[in-house]
Amino acid sequence: MSASNINRVVLTGNLTRDPELRSLQSGTSVCSLRIASNARRKENGEWVDKPNYFSVTVWGAQGENCARFLSKGRPVCIDGRLDWREWQGQDGSKRESVEIVAESVQFLGGADASSNGNHPKSDHAGEEREEEPVAAGSGDDTDDIPF
Repeated sequence: MSASNINRVVLTGNLTRDPELRSLQSGTSVCSLRIASNARRKENGEWVDKPNYFSVTVWGAQGENCARFLSKGRPVCIDGRLDWREWQGQDGSKRESVEIVAESVQFLGGADASSNGNHPKSDHAGEEREEEPVAAGSGDDTDDIPF
């Protein structure tokens, strides 16, 4: 019996820029995110945070929601897999990158949790803004907490 491979990433961090949404010729939406996540290590006897930066790709309707509701500074949790790509650059050199392909994106904090205080964005300026989706059972009623 051969061993199975596992390619799974779970990452929390903050967006370092606003999401970038684009559509492929097929009409499929794809959103690019850039996430910073700190690693803590000891240097010269002191604990210091070292930021790590990750490129994240979110496909389809989930990517559209990321572009609509997320902004720079917003904390998120990404659940996905690593994807390695290689291509030839314009100068003819071989280029490589590893990115995270998100299967699930959780919006953490409130709509104003980003460092710049932005609120959810609407794709249609001047129209009524849609409210951010809220997970079932995530209301403020603490009387229903089972523990």
